[in-house]
Amino acid sequence: MTLNRRRLFVSFAACALLPMAPGARAQDFPARPLQGTIQWGAGGSTDAVTRAVAPIVEEKLGQKLVLTNRPGGTGVIGLQYVHSQRADGYNILFGAENPMLYGVLGLSELSYDDFYPLVLLARGTPVLVARKDAPWADAKDLIAHVTSHPDSVKMGATGVGGLPFVVHAMLAAEVPGFKVTQVPFDGDGPALTALEGGHVDFMAAVWGAARERIRAGRIKALAAIATEKIEGLDAAPITETLPGFTKYLPWGPFFGAFVKKETPQPIIAKLEKAFVEAANDPRFKEFCANFGVVPMGISGKAAIDFMNRWRSVTAWLLADAGAAKVDPAKLGIPRI
Repeated sequence: MTLNRRRLFVSFAACALLPMAPGARAQDFPARPLQGTIQWGAGGSTDAVTRAVAPIVEEKLGQKLVLTNRPGGTGVIGLQYVHSQRADGYNILFGAENPMLYGVLGLSELSYDDFYPLVLLARGTPVLVARKDAPWADAKDLIAHVTSHPDSVKMGATGVGGLPFVVHAMLAAEVPGFKVTQVPFDGDGPALTALEGGHVDFMAAVWGAARERIRAGRIKALAAIATEKIEGLDAAPITETLPGFTKYLPWGPFFGAFVKKETPQPIIAKLEKAFVEAANDPRFKEFCANFGVVPMGISGKAAIDFMNRWRSVTAWLLADAGAAKVDPAKLGIPRI
């Protein structure tokens, strides 16, 4: 090999070792299967929503989306895992609302502020439910009983920051003297089972999780934590009894897909387009109707605005209830 040929060969070899330019990577993306990390365990709401949308996303991107459940630490383990991976678009976090409260609960310095929301897929609507033989027909009856018998009514709960805890904080903020005894359970499934067995008197639960028990008459619905009636639910919106609830709503768990904030913009744009299209696909919307959640299909600024408002409402409810580990004001969370 001549000297010039050797130099030319070395130059080509060196170029081959250089990383591709961002534009080239984006043009070829995705060139291999993507990895999806689900914050919560198999069978839960986040898992169900994720696995419903994933096949449609695969169609849009032309690649497989390999899903892995990484539960633990109120979702912290899954979030930290994805955050530790390269910001190349191949690692996607499927999560619920919990990271928006990590700061005030002192669970992690990370949150969705460190990620870009490809799409918010859907949100759940809470309902107030009671044991089937409870002496209350609606929220007004429950409130009257609790305020005249403080601490005597048992409420199913799932821990500080959980849905029942936050809905109770709303009730306590709007109704002076609304004091109950919270009985903790490891998730809404066990809590609803205890309610069905009469071991607790009432609780707040997501409509999708409580719906079949209500329809079968095993528990009764008192109110929807919403400003409008829920299709298929006879109970009235809570705002008919407590108009002050309007400032909190819409409120409830939400589910979405996220990538690290540092991911190149052209790759984010490809992912965002595929996920938004999948979230608005008639097949996913049919799933939402059957599962009892409200389809959203929003991304970018609209998703960030929704999450920030949700965090403001919830963080300050927790702070006012004495449950926040960190003052929301110190985290720059405005009070709405």
